[in-house]
Amino acid sequence: MFDANKQKTMILSEYPFQTTDKVRYADTDRQGHVNNSVFHQFFETGRVEFLYHPEHPLYMSGCSFVIASANVDYLKEIKWPGIVGIGTGVTRIGNSSIHLAQAIFQDSKLVAIGEIVIVQVENKTGQSNPLSLETKETLHKFLFTD
Repeated sequence: MFDANKQKTMILSEYPFQTTDKVRYADTDRQGHVNNSVFHQFFETGRVEFLYHPEHPLYMSGCSFVIASANVDYLKEIKWPGIVGIGTGVTRIGNSSIHLAQAIFQDSKLVAIGEIVIVQVENKTGQSNPLSLETKETLHKFLFTD
Protein backbone atom coordinates (compact mmCIF):
# COMPACT_ATOMS: atom_id res chain seq x y z
CA MET A 1 0.00 0.00 0.00
CA PHE A 2 1.29 3.48 -0.88
CA ASP A 3 2.38 5.53 2.13
CA ALA A 4 1.26 9.14 1.70
CA ASN A 5 3.85 10.32 4.25
CA LYS A 6 6.63 8.88 2.08
CA GLN A 7 5.47 11.14 -0.73
CA LYS A 8 6.95 14.16 1.08
CA THR A 9 10.45 12.72 0.64
CA MET A 10 10.13 11.62 -2.98
CA ILE A 11 11.74 13.20 -6.03
CA LEU A 12 10.11 13.74 -9.41
CA SER A 13 11.88 10.81 -11.06
CA GLU A 14 10.23 8.41 -8.58
CA TYR A 15 6.79 9.12 -10.05
CA PRO A 16 5.74 6.66 -12.77
CA PHE A 17 4.41 9.46 -15.01
CA GLN A 18 6.01 12.90 -15.30
CA THR A 19 5.33 16.07 -17.22
CA THR A 20 6.00 19.80 -16.95
CA ASP A 21 4.09 23.06 -17.11
CA LYS A 22 5.08 26.69 -17.40
CA VAL A 23 4.51 29.20 -14.60
CA ARG A 24 2.89 32.26 -16.14
CA TYR A 25 2.98 35.83 -14.82
CA ALA A 26 -0.83 35.77 -14.77
CA ASP A 27 -0.64 32.90 -12.24
CA THR A 28 0.73 35.22 -9.55
CA ASP A 29 -0.95 37.29 -6.86
CA ARG A 30 -0.02 40.75 -5.63
CA GLN A 31 2.80 39.31 -3.50
CA GLY A 32 4.37 37.62 -6.53
CA HIS A 33 3.43 34.11 -5.40
CA VAL A 34 1.55 31.64 -7.54
CA ASN A 35 -2.10 31.49 -6.44
CA ASN A 36 -3.21 28.29 -4.69
CA SER A 37 -5.86 27.73 -7.38
CA VAL A 38 -3.08 27.44 -9.97
CA PHE A 39 -1.62 24.47 -8.07
CA HIS A 40 -4.84 22.64 -9.00
CA GLN A 41 -4.30 23.58 -12.64
CA PHE A 42 -0.81 22.09 -12.51
CA PHE A 43 -2.22 18.89 -10.99
CA GLU A 44 -4.84 18.89 -13.75
CA THR A 45 -2.09 19.11 -16.38
CA GLY A 46 -0.49 15.99 -14.90
CA ARG A 47 -3.78 14.08 -14.65
CA VAL A 48 -5.06 14.97 -18.12
CA GLU A 49 -1.77 14.11 -19.83
CA PHE A 50 -1.76 10.83 -17.91
CA LEU A 51 -5.41 9.86 -18.48
CA TYR A 52 -5.68 10.91 -22.12
CA HIS A 53 -2.14 10.19 -23.28
CA PRO A 54 -2.25 9.05 -26.95
CA GLU A 55 0.13 6.13 -26.28
CA HIS A 56 -1.98 4.71 -23.43
CA PRO A 57 -5.50 6.21 -23.39
CA LEU A 58 -7.35 5.03 -20.31
CA TYR A 59 -10.94 6.04 -20.93
CA MET A 60 -13.59 3.96 -22.68
CA SER A 61 -15.64 5.25 -25.60
CA GLY A 62 -18.69 7.14 -24.35
CA CYS A 63 -17.06 7.70 -20.95
CA SER A 64 -14.98 10.31 -19.21
CA PHE A 65 -13.34 10.85 -15.85
CA VAL A 66 -14.60 13.06 -13.01
CA ILE A 67 -12.92 13.99 -9.76
CA ALA A 68 -14.57 12.39 -6.73
CA SER A 69 -12.05 13.66 -4.18
CA ALA A 70 -9.04 15.96 -4.18
CA ASN A 71 -6.77 16.75 -1.25
CA VAL A 72 -3.79 19.07 -1.57
CA ASP A 73 -0.98 19.89 0.85
CA TYR A 74 0.76 23.16 -0.01
CA LEU A 75 4.36 22.79 1.16
CA LYS A 76 6.24 25.69 -0.44
CA GLU A 77 5.59 28.66 -2.69
CA ILE A 78 5.90 28.53 -6.46
CA LYS A 79 7.59 31.56 -7.98
CA TRP A 80 7.40 33.17 -11.40
CA PRO A 81 9.13 32.79 -13.81
CA GLY A 82 9.76 29.10 -14.02
CA ILE A 83 8.77 25.61 -14.90
CA VAL A 84 7.17 23.04 -12.63
CA GLY A 85 7.56 19.29 -12.81
CA ILE A 86 4.46 17.26 -12.13
CA GLY A 87 4.61 13.64 -11.00
CA THR A 88 1.65 11.27 -11.10
CA GLY A 89 1.34 7.69 -9.93
CA VAL A 90 -1.47 5.24 -9.28
CA THR A 91 -1.95 4.20 -5.65
CA ARG A 92 -5.09 2.07 -6.00
CA ILE A 93 -7.27 0.72 -8.80
CA GLY A 94 -10.93 0.26 -7.99
CA ASN A 95 -13.83 -1.07 -10.04
CA SER A 96 -14.54 2.32 -11.66
CA SER A 97 -12.12 4.52 -9.70
CA ILE A 98 -8.45 5.39 -9.89
CA HIS A 99 -6.58 6.73 -6.86
CA LEU A 100 -3.64 8.95 -7.74
CA ALA A 101 -0.77 10.50 -5.84
CA GLN A 102 0.57 13.64 -7.47
CA ALA A 103 3.34 16.09 -6.68
CA ILE A 104 4.56 19.41 -7.99
CA PHE A 105 8.24 20.34 -7.99
CA GLN A 106 10.00 23.60 -8.81
CA ASP A 107 13.78 23.71 -9.08
CA SER A 108 13.83 20.09 -7.84
CA LYS A 109 12.05 21.11 -4.62
CA LEU A 110 8.75 19.54 -3.62
CA VAL A 111 6.16 22.32 -3.39
CA ALA A 112 2.83 20.43 -3.15
CA ILE A 113 1.38 16.95 -2.95
CA GLY A 114 -2.08 15.78 -3.87
CA GLU A 115 -4.24 12.73 -3.41
CA ILE A 116 -6.93 12.51 -6.06
CA VAL A 117 -9.68 9.98 -6.70
CA ILE A 118 -11.21 9.97 -10.14
CA VAL A 119 -14.14 7.90 -11.35
CA GLN A 120 -14.96 6.81 -14.87
CA VAL A 121 -18.54 7.77 -15.70
CA GLU A 122 -20.78 7.09 -18.63
CA ASN A 123 -21.32 10.40 -20.44
CA LYS A 124 -25.04 9.87 -21.14
CA THR A 125 -26.07 8.84 -17.62
CA GLY A 126 -23.37 10.34 -15.41
CA GLN A 127 -23.24 7.00 -13.59
CA SER A 128 -19.99 5.27 -12.70
CA ASN A 129 -18.79 2.81 -15.31
CA PRO A 130 -16.38 -0.07 -14.62
CA LEU A 131 -12.84 0.29 -15.92
CA SER A 132 -12.02 -2.11 -18.73
CA LEU A 133 -9.55 -4.94 -18.23
CA GLU A 134 -7.24 -3.21 -20.73
CA THR A 135 -7.39 0.04 -18.73
CA LYS A 136 -6.62 -1.81 -15.49
CA GLU A 137 -3.65 -3.54 -17.12
CA THR A 138 -2.32 -0.18 -18.34
CA LEU A 139 -2.85 1.38 -14.90
CA HIS A 140 -0.76 -1.37 -13.30
CA LYS A 141 2.24 -0.05 -15.27
CA PHE A 142 1.92 3.24 -13.35
CA LEU A 143 1.23 1.72 -9.93
CA PHE A 144 3.60 2.67 -7.13
CA THR A 145 5.43 -0.42 -5.97
CA ASP A 146 7.00 -0.94 -2.55
